[in-house]
Order: sequence, then structure tokens, then C-alpha cells
Amino acid sequence: MTASSAAPFSPDEIASEGLKPGEYEEIVRRLGRHPNRAELGMFGVMWSEHCCYKNSRPLLKQFPTEGPRILVGPGENAGVIDAGEGLRVAFKIESHNHPSAVEPFQGAATGVGGILRDIFTMGARPIAALNSLRFGDLGDARTRRIFTGVVSGIAHYGNCFGVPTVGGEVFFDPAYTGNPLVNAMAIGLMETPDIVKSGASGIGNPVLYVGSTTGRDGMGGASFASAELSDESEADRPAVQVGDPFLEKSLVEACLEAFKTGAVVAAQDMGAAGITCSTSEMAAKGGVGIELDLDLIPVRETGMVPYEYLLSESQERMLFVGQKGREQELIEIFERWGLQAVVAGTVIEEPIVRILFKGETAAEIPALALAEDTPIYHRELLAEPPDYAQQAWAWTMDQLPHCSLSGTSVKGTPLTWNEVLLKLLDSPTIASKRWVYRQYDHQVQNNTVLWPGGGDAAVIRLRPLEEEPGDLGSKGNRNRGLAATVDCNSRYVYLNPYEGAKAAVAEAARNLSCVGAEPLAVTDNLNFGSPEKPIGYWQLAEACRGLADACRAFETPVTGGNVSLYNETLDSQGNPQPIYPTPVVGMVGLIEDLAVTCGQGWQQEDDVIYLLGVKLEEGEQAAVEDRSLVTLGGSEYLAAVQGQVTGHPPVVDMDLEKRVQAACRYGIGQGWVQSAHDAAEGGVAIALAEACISGGLGAEITLPVDSTYAGRWDALLFGEGGARILVSVKPEAIEAWEHYLETHLQTAWQRLGRVQAPKSSLTLSTLDSKPVLAASLSTMAETWETAIERRLTA
Repeated sequence: MTASSAAPFSPDEIASEGLKPGEYEEIVRRLGRHPNRAELGMFGVMWSEHCCYKNSRPLLKQFPTEGPRILVGPGENAGVIDAGEGLRVAFKIESHNHPSAVEPFQGAATGVGGILRDIFTMGARPIAALNSLRFGDLGDARTRRIFTGVVSGIAHYGNCFGVPTVGGEVFFDPAYTGNPLVNAMAIGLMETPDIVKSGASGIGNPVLYVGSTTGRDGMGGASFASAELSDESEADRPAVQVGDPFLEKSLVEACLEAFKTGAVVAAQDMGAAGITCSTSEMAAKGGVGIELDLDLIPVRETGMVPYEYLLSESQERMLFVGQKGREQELIEIFERWGLQAVVAGTVIEEPIVRILFKGETAAEIPALALAEDTPIYHRELLAEPPDYAQQAWAWTMDQLPHCSLSGTSVKGTPLTWNEVLLKLLDSPTIASKRWVYRQYDHQVQNNTVLWPGGGDAAVIRLRPLEEEPGDLGSKGNRNRGLAATVDCNSRYVYLNPYEGAKAAVAEAARNLSCVGAEPLAVTDNLNFGSPEKPIGYWQLAEACRGLADACRAFETPVTGGNVSLYNETLDSQGNPQPIYPTPVVGMVGLIEDLAVTCGQGWQQEDDVIYLLGVKLEEGEQAAVEDRSLVTLGGSEYLAAVQGQVTGHPPVVDMDLEKRVQAACRYGIGQGWVQSAHDAAEGGVAIALAEACISGGLGAEITLPVDSTYAGRWDALLFGEGGARILVSVKPEAIEAWEHYLETHLQTAWQRLGRVQAPKSSLTLSTLDSKPVLAASLSTMAETWETAIERRLTA
């Protein structure tokens, strides 16, 4: 019995499923008939950009995906790497942008729930979570509502589930006012002997539905995530799922217990597109078919029709293929954990997805047509960079107000360098994210080594899962750790997608190096506007090229990730307003000895402060060029102080970047380096201020120029660029440290000054002892620590 042909659908009905007229014609050709309503919905979600990557798949093929530590690469629920000593780490990042714009709390909460399921579906226990967030201006009431709702949703799900949220990043820019970005990353440690994959196998094996019940929440979420946001998006609240973290906590325990029995052949999370996605992807990956009876699916609402079953994105649900004859064994495990578990289908030889409902065939589609053989668009790349980029690249620092030893001006108002420093510390993008991370439980599981805000990357202990906290057993080295970070300067990517994407990878690796970790592998989340527009596709293509080149240079293969396109808001006139292109890089690294890892704050008085990489005076001189290693182009100073987003962002010098990072890691490993901090947003002056605040100690810095310096003081202090790390070294290690630097970095380093006593200031002076800046530690700390809270309570 096969699904019967339906009458042709109207153009409006086709468009409502996110399909184009040509795609509908292709569906009819493949089926040999018109689809029915359920089948049209299945194609709509599976042929959405969110599920099939029809615009981005050709670009993703250039990513390096193999390496000596890669156990599972792209194509599965999560990537898995070999961390040594028998430990295997699963990790991935995904987006929940559009749901979070419409319903911030649930959108963010279910984003966390979804990424955690991707981890434990592989057989790994989640041990850490991170997030990368983008919002509009906090002066906007709607932005404040979205921001507070998203943070609350992340905190609620992660805290209730019991996974530590150990790190992340938060940026604020008007480009995200209508369309926030909520990217969630999770890390897990493999607990099962075998990595659980998703390809179905074994003709006649049972297909089990496990977890929660199915309702109407999340209807069409994948299609919703692949369209621009508009005023009407508020009406799409059914496309936002509702999560239950306590139920998911039971689900992870039941799944891991079930996997350990060996009775589970394959497993797939029911995330985007729900039953449709899980059945079609499992069948396609295994080269088999799946027959599923909707009458057997546990539901929490009455009167549901096949279209609703198939497109529901109700949370905390999984699909298993089990070994025939061991069904009851698996069912009893889930029932013991208070969860649903039923045999709802069978693996069949014919490579189709057949859906039964009330004794009839509700849908019948070739599995490959839904999950593998999907539309691909090879779009033409602009022959020249778009006008906006070329205009930005024509900008020079000569167009900025004059600056001197005493300061500069903004729109005719004089500002001292002290005032500029405090203005930048007050910028929500640079300011402390304490208001955010204090809502997250970052200590649960007792493995967090560096707390949020303590270092440039999160650090967690890699303890064999069979050991309990405090266990003194002999299994493996219990002093090894894993570092993780998420990074992207989207303003750089907007101004130059290729260089900006390279910089995202470089900064992620640099942040890991600052805590002493060797970078290992990457997961990425590509957040962009519409690829159907020439500029949008140019941004996406150039960014992918940059990511690929940088990942190859750092030998950090891409294990998987997520693509989120159509991040645009339709204004009242129907004109799309895209976000800045934001390719977020999630990277993990290995620390062999946690005893010598370090954070970003100064540790003790009289430690000597160094800048590794591009020297201050060299950076300033290079900054007068159109393309430079250190520049004010795209900087936070230019945006937050001078009110401009323009210029050429910094260019990444891969060779210097790798040498600087290697030197930092070596110094940490030898116990010479006491603190390390990336000089990123806000430049060296902000990095110095943050190291003072974090360590509760002052610093006395001598700038490598005299009072007759004729260059740009703003570029010297606040210019941005890669390959620069600020470190402090204990006095007794100076001779060995400088000998090492002379050998390995040659001239790419300089001594800047010394750490001062508590309650002192950050002072910057010229070579001839003329003061440039002197800011008290208490004033800097107060400004930096309360910037976000003040805006929320104003």
C-alpha cells in the first residue's frame, strides 16, 4: 500500500512550507505524483537550509575534516576526538537564533537541550556547556527583554540538567537588534565502549521511540529557522519548542544505560524536523528504509494528524534502532527512568520512509530524497568585493580627529586617554559579563578549573568517568584538562569576511594557548544573512574560505557544526536588514598538566610584564597601511568611541601567530608565565586594564615611544590585531624566559613593565617618563564590572 497522489498545491501553499516552485516540480518528478499534505511538509522541513544546507554545502567541502585525533567527523550528531589515555571527547555547536528572537526563554533553553542531546546521542556524558550570544543595543527595551530572557533560558536548562556552563562570549551591536544570535556548544566524555552512530541497519530490527511525548509545539521549526524574521514572526510561537530539563536528565541516564547493553544499533536525536528528520536520516545513512506507525507514538494532545506528528519538534525525544529480540530490555530501562519507550516501527529493505496512520499509508518518500539527495545551489560569486567593503577599505586613520600625548576628541569634545579607557571598559561588549555568568552553575560536576571570567578560555578537568570526585585510583592521569572557547569578531568579518574568519580561528587558538592548552579541533556555527543575495553569498563564501585556510594552518580539523542562514529582519517596509556575518568558532584544546595552567589576571607584585608578538611601535607604524597586523580598522575604539564601523580589519600573520602561541604555551608549561591574556578587543590598553582588574593588582608600563612621538596614540593604545599576548613572568624566571624568546621569537616581543601592589593604578608613561594614562584600579573595576547591570536597571 502506497501513499495516494494528492491534488496540486497552490503557489501560496508551496511557499508556506518554505519551498520554491522549482523545488515543488522536482518533488513531483521524484515521487511520480503530487505529494499529499504530510509529504509536502516533510519535504519543506528537510529541504530547508537548516536541514539540508542547500546553499552552503558546496562551500563546506573545503573544510579540513581529518586528523590523527579525529574519531568522528562531520555528518553525525557530534564530532568525537581522541584526548589520549583512553578518553574520547564529543563536542558540537548549534544555533537557536530565530526561536530566541520570538520566545527568548524557551528558544534559548531548548537550544541548550538540543545540543546536549547531540552529545549524549553519541554515547557521551555532557561535562560542559558554552555559548556565543549576540544582541542589539542595550538601550533598546526589546533588546533588554531578549537578552535577559535568553540568559535566563540558558541558565534554567543547564542548571536544572546539571551541566556546568563554563564559558562563552557576549557581543552587543545594533546589527543584531531584530535578530539575536544564540549559539550553544556542549562537550561530553564518551562513556560507552563504542561510539553510537545514526545509520540504521539490520532488516527487521525494531525502531523504538523513546523519551517524552509528542505535541504540537515546535511545528515547522526548521522551516521557521530558514526564513527572515518579520513582525508576523511573533505569530509563529508554535514553532518555538518547550523544554523540560529534568526529563532530559532522566533521558541521558536512560540512553547511556541502554547503549551500554549493546542492544542499540543506532540512535538519532529528534531535533529539527522531529520524526521526519530522524527517520529519513537514519534510513539514508544506513542505506535502508524505515516504516513507522504514528498510531504507536505517545502523544500529549488529541486529534493530531500526520502532518503534525511528522513536523512536531517536541523536545527530549529520540529514535533508536534496536536489536531484534531485545526490545523489551530497552523498554524496561526507559520505563524505569519514568520515560516513554515503544516499538513504533521496523527497519525495511526498501530505502524509503513509510509512515502509517490509522491503517493507511500517510506518507511514502525515498529516504535519500529527504536526507541526502537534496537540492544544492551553486551560486555565482561576486567578481569584485561589494561597494560597502571597498568604501570601508578606502578609509584611513587620517580621517580621525587629531590625537596627542594628552588625548583626542569626539565630535569636538576633548577626551583624555583615561576617559577613553573608561569609555571602552564601559562598552557592554568589552565589559565584564559577570551579570550573565553568575546565573549559570559553573561548578556542578566539580571539574571546573578556571571559572568564567578567570581566563581567556574555559578549563575543565578530564577525569575518567568511572572515578568519583576525590577518587585516588590509578586510572589515567587525573591532572589532565580540556580547554574550550567560542570566538568571533563579527565586525571584522563584516568588513572583510576572509580575514575576519581567519582571525576568528586564530583568536580561538590564541585563547586556548593563553591557558596553556594545545588547540586540537573545531566546531563552527555559520550565522549569516540570505545567501540568495549577492552580498550575502559573498560574505558566506569568503568566510568559509578563511575558516578553511586558518583551520589547515593551525591543524585543527572541523568535526561538524551548524549553518544558520537568513538571519535578517524585515523592517516595516519589508526591507531585509541582515546581521553582521558571524562564523562562530568553537575550539577545544588539551592541557597535559593542570598544575601549570594560568588565567588572565596578574598573580604577584613585581612580576615582569611582556607583550609577545607584534611590538607596540611596529603595530602603530604598520597601522598606517591599508592592510596591517594591528590597526584601528574595525576596532572597538572606532565603533564605541568614534562611532564608526569602517576600515580594513587586522590581517592574520599565521606564521607569527603560531610562534607566539607556541611560546606562550611553552612558558606556561615551564612554570615561568604566571598569567596570559590575549590583546584583542580594545587593544593592549584594555588587555592591561583587564589583567589588573582580574588580578586585583596594578601595573606600571613604559610605552616604547617618547613624548615627541608623532604617530597615532589611539592606535598605539587601542589598535587591535592578532599575534599579541600579554604575559607576566616571575622575576626568578626572567633570564631563562628571555633567552627562550630570543631564540624562538627573535625580535617579536618586548618588556613593558612590572606588576604593582594592590590598590594601585594602571599607569602608562613614555620612555622619557611623560604620563600618558593613569587609572585607579577601583575606578576601572567599578566601571567594567557594572556596565551591563547599569544599563539593565536604568
